[in-house]
Amino acid sequence: MSETTSPATPSPAGSPPNADPNPVAPAAQAQRHPWRIPAAIALTAALAFGAWGLWRSIGEPADEIASVPPGAEVLTPRQMRAELEQLRQRVTTLGRSDEISRQANRDLQSALAERDEELAGLRADVAFYERLVGATGQRRGLTVHALKMQAQENAPSAWHFTTTLTQNLNRGAVSAGRLSLALEGTRDGKLEKLAWTDLRQQPAAPGVAYSFKYFQQVEGDVFVPAGLVPVRVTVRLTPQSGAPVEQSFTWAEATREAAAGTAASPAAGTGG
Repeated sequence: MSETTSPATPSPAGSPPNADPNPVAPAAQAQRHPWRIPAAIALTAALAFGAWGLWRSIGEPADEIASVPPGAEVLTPRQMRAELEQLRQRVTTLGRSDEISRQANRDLQSALAERDEELAGLRADVAFYERLVGATGQRRGLTVHALKMQAQENAPSAWHFTTTLTQNLNRGAVSAGRLSLALEGTRDGKLEKLAWTDLRQQPAAPGVAYSFKYFQQVEGDVFVPAGLVPVRVTVRLTPQSGAPVEQSFTWAEATREAAAGTAASPAAGTGG
């Protein structure tokens, strides 16, 4: 009995003898492992980002250093912060110095204004006294030219008075005598009059002595009772010879600061 042998099927040309009879296509492989492509893309992006960051950290300082002029000092961040703090302190110091300078300038301007006002008052006084003693001055006898009342800081009831006395009727003659004050005011709606002894708080207080040829300032202190509202002050001059002279001033006139310029004259007059 003879065996029948089937003829072998020839392999396709170029195929290996042991090739897989059921090969899998690439698309099928991708379907089997779908995560590989996104993972590859993410890895590529991460590598690119890391390379960019490395270039930034290495390249930029080099560029900055390359842009610094030759010989210039390169500061570290700590040195830059320290220098910035020093600059801030300097700006603060300069600002304070500027404010001090401005305040000093304001004080100087105020002082200059006061001096100008003082000089104007002195010029007015000089002009007045020149007319008083000059040949063309109006002839007048014993006169109270001005009165200034000023409250004392440490004693509310105490007042300092300054009077300016003049005379040019008898040139070269000495006018001497005593000065006293009287005060009129209201208290509780009633009129009150205080004599010199009341104002001095002494029963037999003498007047303030004066003696001059042309002019003199006479000063003293009086006490105004609490609750009294002053209205008028009367200056009384009692010369050694001749009739007494009286001159009245309203309290507003006597206490007005502007009157200081009129009353401001040399402390000592032209004596005999």
